[in-house]
Amino acid sequence: MNQSPEGNTTTAARVRAIQRDDVPRVWEMLRGLAEYEKLTEYLTGTPAMLEEALFGEGDRLRGLVAERGGRLVGYALYYPAFGSFRARWRLWLEDLYVEPAERATGTGVALMAELAREVERGGYYSLDWEVLDWNRPAIDFYERLGAERLVREWLIYRLVGPPLESLAKRNPSDGARSATPPEERERQARQ
Repeated sequence: MNQSPEGNTTTAARVRAIQRDDVPRVWEMLRGLAEYEKLTEYLTGTPAMLEEALFGEGDRLRGLVAERGGRLVGYALYYPAFGSFRARWRLWLEDLYVEPAERATGTGVALMAELAREVERGGYYSLDWEVLDWNRPAIDFYERLGAERLVREWLIYRLVGPPLESLAKRNPSDGARSATPPEERERQARQ
């Protein structure tokens, strides 16, 4: 999530729920976020996929856009996530992006404030997100809003591609063998 320091402006951007016609412009900004975060190789979705995630059937991704002078200048994508330890729902902020020329105008604050109102209206426990450890402008922005870093000891993992496919094909009777750490399997093989 990318955001620079919040600033003051006399004409704040208007924040509203994302609409279907907004998807192409949001996709452009999403590409801008991927470029900023140096993650364009992971940008494999399409505007149509984003539209389906936002407006398809069932519990969906949610979105806000910030608009100034009839032009979309920022967006936030979020969804509910369940926190099992508290047995409560929270909102997960997947993306927050404000285009470079609009940073330091209060647009990021306006988006975050609307998200905070959504947390309160929905009875959620919290608003949570990730930020890249090198993104100092975003970290400073969030901390000025009162956010605090949650996790220092946890590592984030992902299963994708061939390892995911292999695991999905695994027979349940193979489970005990696969639960053994690699070092232990290696030690057992030497015995």
